[in-house]
Amino acid sequence: MNIFRIAALSSVAGLAFAASAATAQITLEDDTAPDRGEFTDDPVTIEQENSGNVIVVTARKREETLLEVPVAATAIDGDTLAARGINSVREAAVLAPGLNINSDGAGRAFVAIRGVGVTLVQSVQPGVGLFVDGIYRPNTAYLNNPLLDIERIEVLRGPQGTLYGKNTLGGAINVITRQPGNEFEGRVSGSYAGPDNQFIIAGSLSGPVVEDLLAVRVAASHQEQDGFARNVLLDADGNPYNSDSINGTVRFTPGTVELTVNGYYDWIKSVNIPYSRVDGPQDYSRDLNFNTLNQTDLEYRGINARLAVPLDGIGSTLTLLGAYDARNNTNVEGDVDFGPGDFARATGGDELRTKTAELRLDSKWSASVSTLLGLFYSREEADALDITTLYPAFSGLPFDVVRTTTNQTQADTYAVFGTVFWEPSVDWEVALGLRYDHEDRVANGSVVTALGPLGESGGPLPEARIKSDEFQPKLTLKRNWSPDFMTYASVARGYRGGGVNAPTAPTRTYRGDSAWTYELGAKYALPNGRGSLAGAVFYNDYTDYIGLNSIAPAEGGGLVTVDLNSGDVESYGVELEGQFRPVPAWSISGGVTLMHARLTDTTAYTETTGRTLASDRLTFQPDWSANLATDYTFDLGSGEFVLSANITGKGKRLAATLNETTPTLLDGYWLAGASATYRTGPFEIAAFVSNAFKEDYWESYIERTTLVLAGLPASDLGIQGDGRRYGVRTSFRF
Repeated sequence: MNIFRIAALSSVAGLAFAASAATAQITLEDDTAPDRGEFTDDPVTIEQENSGNVIVVTARKREETLLEVPVAATAIDGDTLAARGINSVREAAVLAPGLNINSDGAGRAFVAIRGVGVTLVQSVQPGVGLFVDGIYRPNTAYLNNPLLDIERIEVLRGPQGTLYGKNTLGGAINVITRQPGNEFEGRVSGSYAGPDNQFIIAGSLSGPVVEDLLAVRVAASHQEQDGFARNVLLDADGNPYNSDSINGTVRFTPGTVELTVNGYYDWIKSVNIPYSRVDGPQDYSRDLNFNTLNQTDLEYRGINARLAVPLDGIGSTLTLLGAYDARNNTNVEGDVDFGPGDFARATGGDELRTKTAELRLDSKWSASVSTLLGLFYSREEADALDITTLYPAFSGLPFDVVRTTTNQTQADTYAVFGTVFWEPSVDWEVALGLRYDHEDRVANGSVVTALGPLGESGGPLPEARIKSDEFQPKLTLKRNWSPDFMTYASVARGYRGGGVNAPTAPTRTYRGDSAWTYELGAKYALPNGRGSLAGAVFYNDYTDYIGLNSIAPAEGGGLVTVDLNSGDVESYGVELEGQFRPVPAWSISGGVTLMHARLTDTTAYTETTGRTLASDRLTFQPDWSANLATDYTFDLGSGEFVLSANITGKGKRLAATLNETTPTLLDGYWLAGASATYRTGPFEIAAFVSNAFKEDYWESYIERTTLVLAGLPASDLGIQGDGRRYGVRTSFRF
């Protein structure tokens, strides 16, 4: 029984960790578009283009307006983020149709697009790719991190593997930071909001050291808040957050060559898994009863470089990208039984180090033909340590039981890719791409259990290895019916890499999953720059879905947490987003997604776990989501006054559950916000409110069967979303 409980505790801890633009402002008063033959992910050029009313994106790693690009894409600019009080990619998700992000701690986030890519455990590779200035970030925790000096966020829906690589079967999120140039520029902003004492201050400075040769940009921010949860047992804040960030960029442009070097550091002090024990999804409690503060410290640091060299002799540009990124997570002390009883605690942490390199050759062969060819390599190295102490109240033994687990993972990925763009006429474009990825992932580790006077058991774990070779094709056909109206059709395959389970799991490794996506879309710009509309219908055929984890019988007895290929999924739906300006002073923007995402075959799940599923729905994925915003501007004295209002909503969602008969559904919800802003010259001040009507909703939720199987006191576990927050913010540019 003691062995069972040790294994069960491992399972519940794993499953607890597992629980879990305004729409793009596309005003087209300026019909000027960049040269379609120039490939780039250079944010500097983009910033210059954005000085007009056309938003330029790099969805296909070349400069195109949102109207031109045959991809379901949303671009959210930095000014919109600031005006809406959005401080992370997770918060910005409500502005991008089809994008769904949930989080149950500062160092964890779960992301899906159109129901594809969702994963509820940190050890599983993400199904939606995250990129910062074109550099891949393998850890989704960045989605919670403060946004610092952001030019815009691009959300690309559907498989993007041809250009972006593995783990983009659902889509990709590309965060573009502001870059230095020849103009001296400075920004300072600050905000304060209650009732949780949220305080944010940020600033940036940019300018040339040597004009047309060397430019530098530096940005920094500080954020702190008490949060809305309360640890009633310790009479302390239950979900506080404190962060400091700094980012620096140097741009060197001798002649036609361009070298950009960027470095960053984020330090975050918060808590992990701040779940309240609740009696069902209608019990909206923010009271925690942990007997520890569950403190976690996170550090993110990295440096990357981009070198672009024009090869005028062959009409090409050679681009080299290199990056090093690291994430350190220190779990100071965690109450893994989620309650006041002294059953178990955990300490430890992990470190993830990633090295990436990419070489691209961008060529324009004629007025109608261009290509993008490239090579890619990455190495991920992860080290993890977990020390779990089981107290006598749980183990039934007269002494503490201490289990120490170590794990080391190394993964190498090699890829070669290419896309041919053919424009047989000014009205047609055909893009055909193919990418080949080879991944080799190996894991080693140990588990040692100290049984007080009875000594120790366990030792090194056998090595586990999984290799994969995957092809990702994509075909896109685009038709320009007029300068203001375009349609497209695409078919693409994306895949996500597999992983490794514990040595006692019934399946030591699990395969990667993949999705074929079929899409039809259209984009239309209203006359006279009055707005735009974009829509798409899609169908995803999703194979070997990894999104569920469970508890399964362990070799030798007891239970073990297992990640597995649960079965097949299909999702289909429609998206619509747009912006309309009835009069110059008034803008309306929004988006909506209607989606049906369901498991179609769960045979593999049942064969592995011996359990069935109570629902064919995907965890945390709503059947609909929507956002709507409006702004009205009028002159006031020497400046202007802007009144803004917005509303976002999600439909019912399935909670994380191991219940075999009765699904736990979370209610849909609507969140409303508003602001009043006065601008005069470079100065701006605003009063704002978010979640104005104090709507109760769940950010993450785990149904009680998980705790029951682990032998712990039964209750559901929930993390509420933020309550009503109101405050002021101000900014100054120079």
